[in-house]
Parts: sequence; C-alpha cells; structure tokens
Amino acid sequence: MTKKILVLDGHPARESFCGALASAYAEAAKKKGHDVRVLRLADLTFDPDFGTGSFKSIKPLEADLETFWSDLEWCNHFVVAHPLWWGGLPAKLKGLIDRVLLPGKAFKYVPGKAVPAKLMTGRTSEVLVTADTPGWIFRFIYGLAIKKQMKLQILEFCGLKMKNYAWFAPIHQSTDTARAKMLGKAARLGAAV
Repeated sequence: MTKKILVLDGHPARESFCGALASAYAEAAKKKGHDVRVLRLADLTFDPDFGTGSFKSIKPLEADLETFWSDLEWCNHFVVAHPLWWGGLPAKLKGLIDRVLLPGKAFKYVPGKAVPAKLMTGRTSEVLVTADTPGWIFRFIYGLAIKKQMKLQILEFCGLKMKNYAWFAPIHQSTDTARAKMLGKAARLGAAV
C-alpha cells in the first residue's frame, strides 16, 4: 500500500548527519513507490517562542508553520530525524512542536476527561536520533528519557502511533564505515515502511 510520508530533518543546521539520514530514509521510501515530502528545519523561518504559555492567546502561525501543519495533515506516516542535544530536542525543533501541535488541531481538551482527545489518529510515526551518547548509557543510565517524551508526550499524545525509534550513535569521531552502516540502516527503515 502506498503511503504519504512526511520526513522532517529536525536538525537546525543545513548540513548535518541527521539530514543525511533523513535523505537516505526518504530516497528509499520513494524507491518503494511511496509519496514522500521532505522538510528541513533549517529552511523554516518562524518564531520558536510559544509566548506566554497560554492557549487562549495563540500567535498566528507563520507561512512555514502553516506549510508544516498542512504537510502533517496530509501524511499518514511522519518521520522526524533529530540530534540529541543536552538530553533533549534542539530548541528550534521544540519550538516547532510548541507552535504547531495545538489544541483544536493536534489534540482536544474534553470536559471531565484527564487526557485530551487525540486528533491525529490513523497515522504512524518514526523517530531517527543521532547522538554521541552510546546506546547502553541512553538506555540504562538516562532511562530512555527523550524516547519516552517523543512517544508518550508528543507523538502518541496527538495520535501519531510510534512504529519505530532508531538510535544512531556515537556520531562524534565515527568512521566513514560506521556512518555508511548508519545510512544503510536509515535506508532499510525507509524501504520497510
């Protein structure tokens, strides 16, 4: 079955290994016949500051945020590739999430319910993460913190069921051979959608 796939390169720099992984994933998915759109966080212009933290006075979305939201509504599989920075998301990527995944769009508060209704159900998601942290430290010392946040508090909170969470590490001082293997893994994930 052909899927509509949105791949977000969530690295704030124009040239990054995250971008290479996102491209490898997207190209492999295209070769399998899927309809793929790629957005690069570095190319999006918007104010990442949500503001006062109130959903009562949400600032209007800039054109690039409207495009991202439109592409997110269009897709039935959303892939985000991002680096792990200080145990979390880069600020600009977090700002994109804060500004776009809004009540009435991505989720809806329901009177008398502790958990909001998910408005993006019927879609799947996948996360590709680059890090310098070895996988065993991420798993056993840090407790998979960013994975839990992405899965439970962002993607699945809105209804984007997470199919896969792929860890690419360590990046720092990795060899060309190691990076080629990582790119191959990203391509296999894109081909397997």
